[in-house]
Order: sequence, then C-alpha cells, then structure tokens
Amino acid sequence: MDHVKKAKELYEQGFYCSQAVFAAFADELGLTEKQALQAGSCFGGGMCKGEVCGACTGALMVLGMKYGRYKADDWDSQTKANDMAANFLEQFKKKNRSYICNELLGCDIAAPEGKAYAREHKLFAEFCPEMVASAVEILEQLGK
Repeated sequence: MDHVKKAKELYEQGFYCSQAVFAAFADELGLTEKQALQAGSCFGGGMCKGEVCGACTGALMVLGMKYGRYKADDWDSQTKANDMAANFLEQFKKKNRSYICNELLGCDIAAPEGKAYAREHKLFAEFCPEMVASAVEILEQLGK
C-alpha cells in the first residue's frame, strides 16, 4: 500500500494527523504500527494547541527516525536531520501557505468555539486529510 493511501486510511479511522503520517512509514523505520501510533498520539491538532500542524509533526518524526542523531558526537547526522526538517517545513509552507495548524484551519482549535467552528465547517473531515496527504507527498519527494 502506498504511503498516502495508508496515512489517509489511518486518519479516516480516527487517528490524529500526526499518527497517520508517522505510522504510514512505520515498517520502513523499523517500528510496529502500534509503536508509531503511540509515539504520534500527543501531537495531533498542533500538539492540541493549534501550533505546528500534526501532519508536519508526524513527518518530522519520520525524518528524525531516518536521519536523526543517536550518537552524542554525530553532528553530521544532526545537521542532516535539521536540514531535512527545515526543507520539509519550507516545502509544506510553500504548498499550503503555512505549517501552523490554526493558520491552516482559519480558527483557534485550542478554544472550544474554534474547535466547534472546525467541526461545523468539516475542516477535520475534509481539509485535514489533504494536509496529511500533502505531508506524505513532500516526504516522498524528499526521500528521492
């Protein structure tokens, strides 16, 4: 199954955008789907505060697993991971005008009225799956 399809299916099952993006790549990262879903579970909705889009956070976790530093003195890996993260965020912003959840949605989902607005306007159901797909597509482009 391709990554976009997998991520969208997970999102449609009710998982957060962060979980859907990260778990779509779990196999290639040496993780179980359960581990990826658990690791991504606190990052949806811009870390529940409308900050960095959860789809982006999930993507950054993928990049961290692929390029991140795990030895204290391995600054080359850290530089590579930082460069990949910055490039991802730049590409996401270029494609979607922002990588901040509240800016993307046009409301403050940390506030009850903002969350109600997003639900009423079907943003979580119709807009967010497109952000999930966008994050995965950018990841795939960066991986080539």
